[in-house]
Amino acid sequence: MTGKLYIVPTPIGNLEDITYRAIKCLQEVDLILAEDTRTSGHLLKHFEIQSPMRANHMHNEHKLTVQFIEQLLNGQSIALISDAGTPAISDPGYLLVREAIKSGIEVTCLPGATALIPALVVSGLPAHNFSFEGFLPPKKGRQTRLSRLANEERTLIFYESPHRILRTLKDLIEHFGADRPASLSREISKKFEETRRGSLAELLQSCESKAPKGELVLCVGGLN
Repeated sequence: MTGKLYIVPTPIGNLEDITYRAIKCLQEVDLILAEDTRTSGHLLKHFEIQSPMRANHMHNEHKLTVQFIEQLLNGQSIALISDAGTPAISDPGYLLVREAIKSGIEVTCLPGATALIPALVVSGLPAHNFSFEGFLPPKKGRQTRLSRLANEERTLIFYESPHRILRTLKDLIEHFGADRPASLSREISKKFEETRRGSLAELLQSCESKAPKGELVLCVGGLN
């Protein structure tokens, strides 16, 4: 019998956000694939999880995927985790999942933490229909993407880093207009969690006055 690939979300902040099922799964699998073994090592130690762990990140996943597929085909069970949140959502994981499916290996994703949904819910923007855009391209294709999204009627969700947020807000104002409603959440589920709400222009002014720190999720209202 072939093994099984488990996609296991990990906490994005508070360690208590992990599920009992996730802990049990990580304790029982033959191998854990982690984006950064040092980061995940702290999590595993906290919950006394002793399953073997190997690195699986954007720099080595193409080289190692074949090996992991062979292990699964030989009956081993593997859990894939990222540094925080759900693997394959703006994190490594898609390649392994795709190849596992092609090879007839069962893939199960446990429900769990991801930053985009809490940020959307607390934004106050329409949440019944939305588009997750992840990180905007830093250079090539950025302006084309923004021009296309300017006419999107659904709420848009972006991930962004603190050192690029001012540029992104300025670019959004240029393409969407200064009055478009938006919210900016940071450090979700952590001690200094915060959400700022207002127009894009107001958020820009807020970030210029007090630079946000930590992981950022930007929600932007759709075109009305």
